[in-house]
Amino acid sequence: MIELTRQYGRYGYRRIAAPLRSAGWEVNKKRVERLWRREGLKVPARQPRRRRLWLNDGSCVRLRPMRRNHVWAYDFVEDRTHGGRKYRMRCLIDEFTRECLAIRVAWRINSFGVIEAFADAML
Repeated sequence: MIELTRQYGRYGYRRIAAPLRSAGWEVNKKRVERLWRREGLKVPARQPRRRRLWLNDGSCVRLRPMRRNHVWAYDFVEDRTHGGRKYRMRCLIDEFTRECLAIRVAWRINSFGVIEAFADAML
């Protein structure tokens, strides 16, 4: 069963049961499931497909950076302290150089804080 899971990586216990039966093993899917769990086997999660940055006609779905400071992106990350309080981090990144232009850490970040960070990065 372990060899079959290596050979057919995306097969689960139900689909592995069929090649086992064709190989001469007298097993049903419940027995294969029980052995599957005992061995700690899991089907690897599907990787998300990467989307294109542009269409075939040359137009952009997302703007591709051509030079430094051409395209910026920002993201919010939320975490908790050891005491359980939430804090937020806002990161401003240059897409071309992948350089972090600004990081702001605060308990709360409102729209004024976002605009202020963009203004500071532009100056």
